[in-house]
Amino acid sequence: MDWTISHAEDTLSSVETTSWRTVALTAVAPVVWGTTYLTTEELLPPDRPLFSATVRALPAGLLLLAWCRRLPRGDWWWKAAVLGLCNIGIFFPLLFLAAYRLPGGLAATLQATLPLAVMALAYAALGERASGRGVAAAVVGLAGVALLVLGSPGGVDLLGLAAGAASVVVAATGFVLVKRWRAPVDMLTLTSWQLLAGGLLLAPVALLVEGAPPAIDAPAAIGYLWLGGVGTVVAYALWFRGLTRMPAGGVALIGLLNPVVGTALGALVAGEVFGLPQAVGVALVLGGVLAGQRRRGAARRTAPPDRTPARAPGCTPALNRS
Repeated sequence: MDWTISHAEDTLSSVETTSWRTVALTAVAPVVWGTTYLTTEELLPPDRPLFSATVRALPAGLLLLAWCRRLPRGDWWWKAAVLGLCNIGIFFPLLFLAAYRLPGGLAATLQATLPLAVMALAYAALGERASGRGVAAAVVGLAGVALLVLGSPGGVDLLGLAAGAASVVVAATGFVLVKRWRAPVDMLTLTSWQLLAGGLLLAPVALLVEGAPPAIDAPAAIGYLWLGGVGTVVAYALWFRGLTRMPAGGVALIGLLNPVVGTALGALVAGEVFGLPQAVGVALVLGGVLAGQRRRGAARRTAPPDRTPARAPGCTPALNRS
């Protein structure tokens, strides 16, 4: 059964086909991540991005590793450390810093540039060539982000803006590396390695920079449980699964649900102002990336359907590839 699952994944990756089930499961991640900004603003202790990042990553990594009970081998020790650094250890603090210092809608929409960064890095590292329409779409998307920033009421916090932009670059690097380095284990095990590596890096830095942990009240506990459980363990396992089964452009398209959810929650729940400049900016971002992904449609229509067997719960490793 392990060989069948691994072989099916290789076949699926080679034909670059995507079933609706794969799309739906991958979409869970950006939908949940879109709630990070509102959760941070409303529930978590203020101005503690490093502590919040540590609490989100380290307990989840320890629990997952205890469940999966498999350590890296060979060169996967340093690969897991690099992935944990990019996807967790550096990305989480930057993401929380942006969430603390920017309105939720703006912070979420900045993440809409992530697909564009992934496309560029995927071309450089994986040879996934972007079409002329894709390049034009990237320019339109970036123009939309600029319009959203310039039209943001009450000014823009430059440190939060820089953190959001840096988080995009770091995350794009980590996501492309996950796709480039074919892990010899299932996604839950790979996720546990990254969370543990990132959390172990963050813990001493958080203590050194921010001091002793703050008091955790009931709302903060709920927020950390949501972000650490659903927003990290579940979301990252499904997202990395999608990255191994889909081309970078397809995953980028699904990732646009993140800013949509974040912007909607910011306007509906937090009462953030959402006027014409913000609407035009979001429309340009979404429209630009949508236009850039249209070329994948024909390829998917001619590809064979996704017949990959469903995984049983747990951490069953795929066949070790020599």
